[in-house]
Amino acid sequence: MSGTSQLRVVPTWRHGQERLYVCLTDGRNIAWYDREAARVNLLSDDRRDDVLEALGPFLTGEVAVGPPPVPTPAELARLSLHPDDDLAPNRPGEALLVDLDRDPGSARRLRTDPRRHRLQAERTVGEALDRMDAAGWHALHSLPLPGGDRVHHLLIGPGGLFAVHSLYARRQRVRIADPMVAAGRREPLPLLRRVRADAARVSHALTAEVRPVLAVVEPGALAFTVPPREVRVLTDADLGTLLRLGGVLKPADVEALHAMARDRHTWARL
Repeated sequence: MSGTSQLRVVPTWRHGQERLYVCLTDGRNIAWYDREAARVNLLSDDRRDDVLEALGPFLTGEVAVGPPPVPTPAELARLSLHPDDDLAPNRPGEALLVDLDRDPGSARRLRTDPRRHRLQAERTVGEALDRMDAAGWHALHSLPLPGGDRVHHLLIGPGGLFAVHSLYARRQRVRIADPMVAAGRREPLPLLRRVRADAARVSHALTAEVRPVLAVVEPGALAFTVPPREVRVLTDADLGTLLRLGGVLKPADVEALHAMARDRHTWARL
C-alpha cells in the first residue's frame, strides 16, 4: 500500500486553535497543518507530496511547507519539564477540587459548602482568563506557594502580569474600604492586603512587575468607601478589559515568563 491511503488526517483543538495532524496507520505523526500560521510542518521531507495530497481538502490560501520551526528557549524549557512539575494543566480551582474530592463534606448540610462557592468563583474567572489565550495571553491557575497558600490565577500577556484573586459574591452587595472587603452580610476582611501580598510574592518569584487584581464574581453591586490602592477591582464580566492593555511585554517575554511560571520549582523557592 502506498500514497495517501496510508495517511490519516486527525483534527485536534488546543486553546481554541485547530491543528490537523497527518498520521500513519500505526498512529505516528509525520506532519501537521497549523491553520493560524498557514504552515505545514513536515517531520520528514520524504512524504511531502503524500502529506500535501492528504491535506489538500483542508488547505486554504497559500501555505509554507517545511520542517517545524526551531523551538525557542521558552519552548525548550517547557518540553524539558517533568509532567508532575508542570502547572499549566491545573484547572481553575484545582486545589479546591482536590480538597472536595478528599473531603466532600456532609450531605445533610442545610447550606451550601462555602468551598463550592469559592470553586464556582475560580471556575468563572478562570474560564474568562482562558478565553484570552487567542489574543496572546496565558493564564495559569491554582499556583501553590510555600506554607499552603496559593495564587488563584496568574495572567501573562502583552499588557503585563496580573495576580488575580477570585471572590464569590453572587447577587450580594460588596463594600470595599481598602484594605477591607465585605460581601453581603459577612464580616469585612482585609482581602486587598492578601491580594497585594500575592502579587508581591509572584513578582519576587518571576523577578518582574506583577499587578494585583480582585475579580468579584456576579456581585449585586460594588461600593467603594475608600479607593483601592494599587489593586484593580473588576467583576468577572469586566476581565476582558485587560485585553486592551499592551505595550508592556513582547511575545518572546510573554512566552519566557509563562515557561518560568508553569514550573512548580519556581514557586518552591519562595
